[in-house]
Amino acid sequence: MRFFLTIHFCFFLSFLSFSQGLMDPKNSTTRQDTLRGSITAERSWWDLNYYHLDISVNPDKKYIEGSNLVYYTVLNTNNVFQIDLQEPLELLMAKQEGEELEIQKEGNAYFITLKKDQILGSLEKIKLFYKGNPREAVNAPWDGGISWEKDDNGNHFIASSCQGLGASVWWPNKDHMYDEVDSMKISVNVPKGLTNVSNGRLLEIEEKLDSNTFHWFVNNPINNYGVNINIGDYVSFSEVYNGENGNLDLDYFVLSYNLDKAKEHFKEVPKMLDAFEHWFGPYPFYDDGYKIVQTPYLGMEHQSSITYGNKFMKGYLGRDLSRTGWGMKFDYIIIHESGHEWFANNITYKDIADMWIHEGFTTYSENLYLDYHYGKQASSEYVIGTRRGISNTKTIIGEYDVNREGSGDMYSKGANLLHTIRTICGDDEKWRNILRGLNKEFYHKTVTTKEIENYISKSMNVDLSKVFDQYLRDVRIPIFEYEINNGEFKYRWSKVITGFDMPVEINLDNKSIKLFPVMDWKYLKTIEGNIEINKNYYVKSNEIFNKI
Repeated sequence: MRFFLTIHFCFFLSFLSFSQGLMDPKNSTTRQDTLRGSITAERSWWDLNYYHLDISVNPDKKYIEGSNLVYYTVLNTNNVFQIDLQEPLELLMAKQEGEELEIQKEGNAYFITLKKDQILGSLEKIKLFYKGNPREAVNAPWDGGISWEKDDNGNHFIASSCQGLGASVWWPNKDHMYDEVDSMKISVNVPKGLTNVSNGRLLEIEEKLDSNTFHWFVNNPINNYGVNINIGDYVSFSEVYNGENGNLDLDYFVLSYNLDKAKEHFKEVPKMLDAFEHWFGPYPFYDDGYKIVQTPYLGMEHQSSITYGNKFMKGYLGRDLSRTGWGMKFDYIIIHESGHEWFANNITYKDIADMWIHEGFTTYSENLYLDYHYGKQASSEYVIGTRRGISNTKTIIGEYDVNREGSGDMYSKGANLLHTIRTICGDDEKWRNILRGLNKEFYHKTVTTKEIENYISKSMNVDLSKVFDQYLRDVRIPIFEYEINNGEFKYRWSKVITGFDMPVEINLDNKSIKLFPVMDWKYLKTIEGNIEINKNYYVKSNEIFNKI
């Protein structure tokens, strides 16, 4: 054939909006958007060190009450402290050194006036008390909050999910991604007969007359939406994975009647770790362990506590999102949500406008899983197959400082961008070292898109700035235009940003030729034969004239 044209189907799959309150059209910016999405003066002066979230959950009343003890370091002199808590929850009181403090409420933001002098460099603490009926999730995890469900035996089955919407939907915190807490204790009191599973390690179960309190401890930095509660009639089983950093504890919590099914289905977890430790480096949270916890919704990437609701099926609820057959080789939720341990939980965006860092890399992790276990062709076919879910109607990068993400294309388009860059790189071992290097360079850090872009460009020794700008900040897919006339071959890029200079490979009668098109025509002499664009580049092509 004379040319290859990427087939583009404009439909939107549900998985592309795999977060709460995200991907919804927003045409205006409000004061609440700014208070939620920006690093305000009332946030910037203090650095978050430690939380102790201590709550009691009443499932019958769908009610939470308790406290959050916040340790922080003073970075600049100020006496007004911003904490976020979403209605209908109510912040009842704030205390520092035993003194009750004045609180002013503005929507979901609370401004607390401190009495004590805040001395530069000092470690301080403040305790926050709250109660109420948190927002109930309408369609978790896409529209989040707390899911108050019942299992097949009529037992309470409860879980949190809050990316985008914000962790302040169920507990008071500094609800901005730029500042992760360094460590955290999570204490959750639930009625007898129920178990709470949260993040990190279980320290103890405190038994009371008609309830139990489960104390969990997270020893690593954790983003706010990564904190979770999961309450149900759980049973558990465990195994140990011998990984790059030694023995990693794997713990699985499922409803009692799903135990046998889970023991068979979760055999995929060590296979996932084999692949991801190969490509990305060691699992980032060895001292907190790894858990899968069954939930009443599809799943989320809660740190060291992956939530799971894919009904013990391969694919995405039994469907192959790529339509290639390769998507049925793995459980989408196990692979995708676990991939987030590296990209979301280890490397975390500073602003949700850069959410593609989480979702593009993690969607890309799906085909790297296939690459490791089934080979490079399987990987390629899968990621190319996901292109049919890309709409190209809105940019991947969102709006900064107002808690606004970009297009749902950040999933599959982000993955195809990375697959394209891998193809440009042309050295799989070098590319692997870049991915591992990202997780080492930005270990337990919050980042911007520019930091990621610069690292990849520097590591490849190629200026990829125009490539990133084209795919992240423009909606057009580059078109490789060419003309063959009397043995002369001319070519260029069209539908591209100014200065776009991405190389591309063509196949000419089964011979690969690397070209360096720009917006102006370039020429090759005496070329004949059938031309096909290397399909691993996410581009289109157009033969505009041919007299042969």
